[in-house]
Amino acid sequence: MQLYPINAGNFKLDGGAMFGVVPKSLWQRTNPADDNNMIDIAARCLLIEDNNRLILIDTGMGNKQSDKFYGYYFLWGDDTIDKSLAKYGFHRDDITDVFMTHLHFDHCGGSIQWNKDKTGYEPAFKNTIFWSNPNHWLWATKPNRREKASFLKENILPMEESGQLKFTSLPENRFLKNSELGFDIFFADGHTDKQMIPMINYKGKTICFMADLLPTAGHLPLPFVMGYDTRPLLTLDEKEVFLNMAADQNFYLFLEHDAHNEIITVKHTEKGVRLNQTYTCNDIFN
Repeated sequence: MQLYPINAGNFKLDGGAMFGVVPKSLWQRTNPADDNNMIDIAARCLLIEDNNRLILIDTGMGNKQSDKFYGYYFLWGDDTIDKSLAKYGFHRDDITDVFMTHLHFDHCGGSIQWNKDKTGYEPAFKNTIFWSNPNHWLWATKPNRREKASFLKENILPMEESGQLKFTSLPENRFLKNSELGFDIFFADGHTDKQMIPMINYKGKTICFMADLLPTAGHLPLPFVMGYDTRPLLTLDEKEVFLNMAADQNFYLFLEHDAHNEIITVKHTEKGVRLNQTYTCNDIFN
């Protein structure tokens, strides 16, 4: 097995929304804001090369939305999925599986693209299987009013219409062991229903793709919960369970949205679980 970071692009989000009720005087220490109160956000995806499978975890925003839409998110940098794949000698047509932690637009938008004449949509990965789970799919296709703006039908419905959509199994508790894709999955409901956190056994290490359970290293304190989370009290419990486990077992936490910290480990302290060490992907994957 080999792992590769795939940068799908960078953007900005409101710092207050990213940290909920936490005062700016606290969160700006780790996530400094610009003059518009916006903080840097990455869309750092992960590619797993395992025998004859190439599994891509999440796909970023994509490029099919309007300029007005992207204007809300202050895109920066020149990273794209295609450039990142090419860096490692791959093309999007090589991808066998796209695993979506959840179906918010900044995690799955790159899975679907315009067709050639822009009359409709088609899979951006023509040889892939798209993976979700039945509970989250229902949640996303019949969205609540809080999340409706994040579940864009043009990102989601074409997966099913293409015949390329499959669902993972659901666990009896939070953990699905040895899923259909060869890694364990932690299911979390605080941010959105049945978000999936892959836990990959890689060369004796456990690499955890943290998605929106832990967006950045600045979110390590338990009360530092995003304003986007639909069930923040549940997020508190899920973070506590996962971070204690991560500290106990020395998990390596791959941060999808942290523009400045790629991988971290955590440790127990008198104040709770806190940052231990930071790593680049090259430190861990090479």
